[in-house]
Amino acid sequence: MDGRPIALITGGSRGVGAAVARELASTHELILGGRESTTLRAICDELGARPWAVELTDERAVAEAVAGIDRLDVLVHSAGTAHLGRVADLSVRQWRESFEVNVTAVAHLTRLLLPALRASRGQVVLINSGSGLRANPGWGAYAATKFALRAFADALRQEEEGNGLRVTSVFPGRVDTDLQRSVREQEGGAYEPEKYLNVASVARAVVTAVTASRDAHFTEIVIRPAAPPTA
Repeated sequence: MDGRPIALITGGSRGVGAAVARELASTHELILGGRESTTLRAICDELGARPWAVELTDERAVAEAVAGIDRLDVLVHSAGTAHLGRVADLSVRQWRESFEVNVTAVAHLTRLLLPALRASRGQVVLINSGSGLRANPGWGAYAATKFALRAFADALRQEEEGNGLRVTSVFPGRVDTDLQRSVREQEGGAYEPEKYLNVASVARAVVTAVTASRDAHFTEIVIRPAAPPTA
């Protein structure tokens, strides 16, 4: 590492995570999390980042992977999964996987990295969702995890404020990502990227929170796609 602030981004190989990485590349040393893949290796090569290929639901693997990180300025949680379906139809496996990926893995990784974050009076950013503010039919499991993620962020913010940590929840509407394609397939609807947020727009909001002066703390950022112009 070259003395610049250090940022670890989960889900950093694609979507919002990759967009955040690109926005921070000029100012931060990057550690990009994701499953081992040519995609992860390609973006790390592009940005000069360190790959962090760890299965986030593997408790032991995560603990081993963070063992050498003693200082961290920014932790961005962007990895996630979405199982849609009515409460009457979702399986126990789908509920468990949703919470394991979207909540438990986030809490575990954050807990392990708290000493490194405290050392730099750092920042935790959680990419939440509009579903973390409201629940709709067919979105019960996903919304439950995102409500839980918001509660986690609120508790962490209050617990760590005395240590100088800032904790930001970002609540974007629909974003043009591979995950959104999966969501639309599950909904049985057309994929209409022109109606969705661009990943760069969400990333720039994250950068605003991360680069804010120390007297400012962006606790929550809500982003919605702008209405298309009328003829």
